[in-house]
Amino acid sequence: MKGHNLALISFFFVLLHLLSLALGSPSRGLDRETTQTQCSFPEEKGSTLQVIHVTSPCSPMKPKTTMSWEESVIEMQVQDKARLMYLTSLVARKSVAPVAWGRQLMQSPTYLVRVNIGTPPQTFLMALDTSSDAAWLPCTGCLGCPGSSAFAPDKSSSFMVLACATPQCQEVVNPICFENVCTFNQTYGGSTIAANLSQDTIALAQDSVPGYVFGCISKATGTSVPLQGLLGLGRGPLSLLSQTQDLYKSTFSYCLPSFKSSNFSGQLRLGPVAQPKRIHFTPLLKNPRRSSLYYVNLIGIKVGRKTVHIPPAALAFDSTTGAGTVIDSGTVYTRLALPVYTAVRDEFRSRMGNATITTLGGFDTCYTVPITVPSMTFMFQELNMTLPQDNFLLHSASTSTACLAMAAAPDNVNSVLNVIASMQQQNHRVVFDIPNSRLGISREPCS
Repeated sequence: MKGHNLALISFFFVLLHLLSLALGSPSRGLDRETTQTQCSFPEEKGSTLQVIHVTSPCSPMKPKTTMSWEESVIEMQVQDKARLMYLTSLVARKSVAPVAWGRQLMQSPTYLVRVNIGTPPQTFLMALDTSSDAAWLPCTGCLGCPGSSAFAPDKSSSFMVLACATPQCQEVVNPICFENVCTFNQTYGGSTIAANLSQDTIALAQDSVPGYVFGCISKATGTSVPLQGLLGLGRGPLSLLSQTQDLYKSTFSYCLPSFKSSNFSGQLRLGPVAQPKRIHFTPLLKNPRRSSLYYVNLIGIKVGRKTVHIPPAALAFDSTTGAGTVIDSGTVYTRLALPVYTAVRDEFRSRMGNATITTLGGFDTCYTVPITVPSMTFMFQELNMTLPQDNFLLHSASTSTACLAMAAAPDNVNSVLNVIASMQQQNHRVVFDIPNSRLGISREPCS
């Protein structure tokens, strides 16, 4: 009997050990529901992080209820409207009103990466945003922060808040000095955050970055704040690229997975090592009004073999007005200035012949399948990007509808921006080579 009890006790401890391995360590920031058996997070090696979609099984933002295909398309469209308003406000350096739909205001991130923060590390799935600079995340005691996961500064031996006189405080837009602590306010989509400028060790895959500066959020309003924080990949002084310049040489790339991928897992590759050698580049342009945004020179669009007639002014880069074309990871569907979209849509429709046109939400060019679809090519300076059909056509798995997956800027947004969005980038390696002011694109299945 005694031997039987010992066997039971041994089995119990083995079971506990296996359970701890399954849940992973550290795991403070990951909600328990994100660590179910259906969530598969591959081991991260070197300077390469896994990129997951917000609706993947591992995401704390995955939908709690199943939506129809039509509902999911419309919801992402509304998120895109808010995102475009946010990007437009960055260019204009002014606030804009958020877009409302249904129950909530939305300007949600699209992709997440796993980041360890503090000593010992606390793990978070932070939103990846190429159009933002500073990192920030909810901290213990935050008022109004969504979700239940917060960074606990008192449990990290390497954490410290930054004083008003520190050089990093001068890099924040409109810093506020409160009891000699550098604080700041920032808008993000339909939300406003108040944060203390802080620093701590962060770990990205197998790379450790001591003294990383970020915002420790103490108060938030609205519902646009990513549940477990944001990691900015822009070009500003507090961005990941600027703070890790010695380590990653201001170079990174990503491969975004297809929305159809079961686990939605792509890659974020940091640093010049292991970037593709055979790849075509287009120059990166800089807008002094908003130097963080990644502008490129879009010179034309082909539908089939025909180059669409687009007024040159609708594609031209203008640093004064903010006009031009940006590559953005946070927008789902490409948004084009009205003259550009109208020309592309009309040529696409003409190639479809007499097929009956229907609409879905903000998409005005939908058809009943089966249909024969022309190719589409974005023509950048020194680089052509021919899109696979899955990158510009939305197919319903449950209905017989297919829609052209791009649109004009919303009616209530006076946008001069053309935004090349994540759906059009999926299953491509996109390389941001900042030292050489260039952006590379090549086909790469990564779903």
